[in-house]
Amino acid sequence: MFKLVRFICALGFVALAIPAIGAQQHPAYLHALSDLRDARAHLQRPNHGALQQQEQDAVAEIDKAIQEIKAASIDDGKNIDDHVAVDEHLEWGGRLRRANELLGKAFSDIDKEEDNPETHGLKRRALEHINAARGHVREAMALVH
Repeated sequence: MFKLVRFICALGFVALAIPAIGAQQHPAYLHALSDLRDARAHLQRPNHGALQQQEQDAVAEIDKAIQEIKAASIDDGKNIDDHVAVDEHLEWGGRLRRANELLGKAFSDIDKEEDNPETHGLKRRALEHINAARGHVREAMALVH
C-alpha cells in the first residue's frame, strides 16, 4: 500500500511539473510572449482613446498568437498587462514602429527550428497571427504618415 501511495504522489508531482518543463525547454516562446505583450501595450492609446480598426485587428491577432503559445502549456504565468513601461511621450507613429519591431522579434523567437513535431501546428498558427498583426500595424503606420 505504501508503494502505491508513493507512486501516486510521484505521478502527481510529474503531472504538475510538465507545464514548467515545457516552458523551460522553450525559452524562445517565453521571449516571444514577452515581446507580444510589449507590442500589445504599444498599441494601446496613451489617453485610452479608441483604436482605429487596423490597431484593433493587430491587438486581436496578438491575442490569438499569445493564446496559441499558451495552449501548448508554454506559459510564463504573467498577465497580459505585465509588460515593460511604454514611453508615454513617444508619438503615435513611434509607438506603432516599436510595436512592429517587437512583433518582428516575437516572430524571430518562434521561427526557430522545432524538434517537437507536436508543436509544428502551434508554431505555424502563432507565426500566421504575428504576421497578420504586423500587416495591420503597417496599415496603421501608413495612415499616420
